[in-house]
Amino acid sequence: MNIKDFGKLAAGSISEITPFWGGKHCFDPEPLPPAWEFPTELWPLLNEAVAQLMLLEGVGRSLPNPTILLGPMRDREAILSSRMEGTFATPQQLLLYELEPIEASTESDPRNQFREVANYVKALEHADSSSLPTGLLLIRQMHERLLDGVRGENKEPGRFRRQQVAIGSDARFVPPPPERLTDFLDELDAYLAAEDRRFHPLVVCFLIHYQFETIHPFSDGNGRVGRLLLTHMIKQQCSLTMPWLHMSEYFSRDHGGYCNYLYRVSCSGEWQNWIEYCLQGVVRLAGEAVLRCDRLRRLRDEHFERLSKTRGAVRLHGIVEGLYQTPVVTIASLPEAYQVTYPTAKADVEKLVKLEILSEWPDKHPKTYYAPEIFDIAYEGL
Repeated sequence: MNIKDFGKLAAGSISEITPFWGGKHCFDPEPLPPAWEFPTELWPLLNEAVAQLMLLEGVGRSLPNPTILLGPMRDREAILSSRMEGTFATPQQLLLYELEPIEASTESDPRNQFREVANYVKALEHADSSSLPTGLLLIRQMHERLLDGVRGENKEPGRFRRQQVAIGSDARFVPPPPERLTDFLDELDAYLAAEDRRFHPLVVCFLIHYQFETIHPFSDGNGRVGRLLLTHMIKQQCSLTMPWLHMSEYFSRDHGGYCNYLYRVSCSGEWQNWIEYCLQGVVRLAGEAVLRCDRLRRLRDEHFERLSKTRGAVRLHGIVEGLYQTPVVTIASLPEAYQVTYPTAKADVEKLVKLEILSEWPDKHPKTYYAPEIFDIAYEGL
């Protein structure tokens, strides 16, 4: 770590540590809230970000089935946040793995990465359903679920690190040492539980995201857990009914820029640039989510219109509704879900294929079907 990068306005201080491969210095972040005032010139952007977020909340709440939006957004977040850390799975691979989660046979088996991305989805769902307050215990539980049975398991999932780490192959940034980690985490936990009236709740979310990534409390998975926590905080802090907004899609478009904004806060106290960057992301992502939701809702109406003249439409409605949560299905999964025989389930799938709602997934055994129109909208760009 080049300590000359850190000036008088740094958001913390440099201290010496036991020498390791990353050097003999680390950065100790100051506790939140920062000694920084939200500038008047950012108020229009903040107002626009809040307005877009509330529009997204309104659109989401008006949906007859919120999974129309939640399912695709959840999967996009898991894929893109994982991709930022070098874990790759396409939407097809993720959906097929979730449909048939076969364990990897070797360490190099690509299903290790599929499971890691699927675990991200589970961690998101756990945070959203948990009754725990947003704090260190919930953070540890998210980390435990994220690294369950995959790469990083040997790095103590659910436990804060007990060794020094550095960020980047060149140790560009070195967070606090493990023997002082508790002090920084306790301060973060206190701020998570407090109500900071100096800043808008949306701004607070991005202050905490910076602080979490700077403390870097785990040996592995800090980036993903930090973004999981950010999704959860935006829902909680901004009183949303569902986790409608995920920031990884925005951060992943310029991963280097995202890291540089965080780094410049540490080096020069550039809170304004960091918060402005994040608020611009909220405006962009919320607007894109609203448009995607509108396209999915119109497609759903069109699908139901196709079903209206088909025998057994009531049951077929249920199957199609489920496709908006997961646009993949097998015939074998339907009899128990809809209390029908296998021949009836097979006939239902054939009807949906004829209506061009389902298509057979090529070269997949047992036969697997997907909804191409839903898939194209939900996973566009991935």
